[in-house]
Amino acid sequence: MHDPHSLLQEASGAGLARRGHVLDRAALRDLTEQRARLIAERDKLRAEQNRSAKGGVRPDDAARARTAAAKERLRSVSEELREAEEGLAALLLAVPNLPHPDVPDGTEQDPPVVRRTWGEVPGFEFTPRDHVDIGTRLGILDQVRAARLSGSRFAVTRGAGARLERALAAFLLDLHTTEHGYTEHGVPHLVTRETMTGTGQLPKFEDDLFLTGAADRDLLLIPTAEVPLVNLYRGETLREDGLPLALTACTPCYRAEAGSYGRDTRGLVRLHQFEKVELVRICRPEDAAAELELLTGHAEAALRRLGLAHRVVELRAGDLGFAARRTYDIEVWLPGQGTYREISSCSDCGDFQGRRAGIKVRDRDGRKRFAATLNGSALPVGRTLVAVLEQYQRADGSVAVPPALVPYTGFSAIAPDGSPVVSAE
Repeated sequence: MHDPHSLLQEASGAGLARRGHVLDRAALRDLTEQRARLIAERDKLRAEQNRSAKGGVRPDDAARARTAAAKERLRSVSEELREAEEGLAALLLAVPNLPHPDVPDGTEQDPPVVRRTWGEVPGFEFTPRDHVDIGTRLGILDQVRAARLSGSRFAVTRGAGARLERALAAFLLDLHTTEHGYTEHGVPHLVTRETMTGTGQLPKFEDDLFLTGAADRDLLLIPTAEVPLVNLYRGETLREDGLPLALTACTPCYRAEAGSYGRDTRGLVRLHQFEKVELVRICRPEDAAAELELLTGHAEAALRRLGLAHRVVELRAGDLGFAARRTYDIEVWLPGQGTYREISSCSDCGDFQGRRAGIKVRDRDGRKRFAATLNGSALPVGRTLVAVLEQYQRADGSVAVPPALVPYTGFSAIAPDGSPVVSAE
């Protein structure tokens, strides 16, 4: 949890204002003072009880009455203290990370801050279709039957489409584990509230999460593998010479997407369930800036290997995610929409998640500090499939397979009838 006094100092500056967050400083000050007063009173009452117990004098009726009153007051003070601490925790847990000083001002309504572009936007001698039309014509995407199973915002892939999804996941995991130094993990998809709180999903985004209940346990479906990967080290102190940690996992991601209805609801762009390869890095705070550049480069390398035209934009302060202090979005070109669309967000969270999850670093001199965490999508399987279908489409309705994926698919194209095309060696 944030330290109340340091948070008050930070809030007096422009950091939270740049994000558009208004902190109720009066409530924070009142709760902090109330907590301190109640702790002092509780400790005083406990000390008095200890002195009375050690007095050795048989108490008379008046003394017993005073003892009973002190016990009742101690019970009341302890309850008030619990409520004050819960109120303070709720207030502090709702405060987002502060933006890095180098992050540009503004919101998502302002023009994008483009840092670099890669690849030529593909040109076509025909009007390019979007991935829904392509997938439906090929018979590899079926959202009608998916809706029968689960309602809207779900998808079924079939045949060569399902094979292409599986190939993408395997390719991405192989790339990041063999060339970029990440250690692959298999992690739970159901986690506790404490786990979600450690990375910042709770309490802020409770409406976006799917809650399950079995017997006497409430568990939540993960919205990203970042949640279990970061929390693997919750409450631990890591040795400085063992950092950075580089972790990856491919998991389903489950998101209610509360408030997003009407936006990107066509096709595979914004689903309630999708697969994603996630990258997480845990490091010393002073290394976080360099680690962000490295992590973003790893996500870009996946797109370059697939030959997908894209660009990197930096988010403005008012557009940052709750836990991020700096974010680069990678946007891939979608010919069917005629625009760049986000395919990955790579974020430096500083020590924000380290504080919430209690992850510390022990320096060589024995000093302990909170660790910095970074995360990025590299890549979401569904949105990458969207980009492949749209950038590699052909006039006859077929789709070429990026050469990097051919060893994983076993075919080099999807024919107009949806069947795989195996090239002769």
